[in-house]
Amino acid sequence: MIIRYLLCAIIGYLLGSISTGILVAGKSGHDIRKEGSHNTGASNALRILGLKGGAITFLGDFAKAALAVTAGLLLAGQYGGMVGGLFVVLGHNWPVFFGFQGGKGIACSTAVLLILFPWQGAVAALICLGVIAVTKYISVGSMTMLTVFFILLAFTQPFWPTAVWALALLILGVYRHRANIERLRNGTENKIGQKAKA
Repeated sequence: MIIRYLLCAIIGYLLGSISTGILVAGKSGHDIRKEGSHNTGASNALRILGLKGGAITFLGDFAKAALAVTAGLLLAGQYGGMVGGLFVVLGHNWPVFFGFQGGKGIACSTAVLLILFPWQGAVAALICLGVIAVTKYISVGSMTMLTVFFILLAFTQPFWPTAVWALALLILGVYRHRANIERLRNGTENKIGQKAKA
């Protein structure tokens, strides 16, 4: 079984390392790693490439995470899906194919949440959308989603390993948003529709 979990991790990480934002931006003559917030995820793609580019990036990142989780489920059941889901986020954040410069893992995390724990993931995602609609801050909504998801799993699932796994996703998300947190404190965080500030 350990070999199966290892295979889930490898598949997840390699799928995560396929950076949709870099590929989509490259077709338009952009290097998304050098523009806007220098992030390769859907939020920066939205600012640099517009609605279409942002949507394609989100869907691509969502799809690769869905594939990683599905592969994990087929190889090693629920825990295999969890391993694949965690490592697809790690691959997205630090992609081996693109110099370990990636995104923040939110689109990937959304797919992981919804597939593995549908109702908890749906509640967290809906609250995320509500927070974004009110605040206009994608970063705040993203961190709220991961926080709500962890709390829900802590009350509805065994703490080990499930809630600890959710806590790992939360910690990864907050860590990748540390620059956003600093900008929120300074009042310089970008809202939806704004060009990323230097």
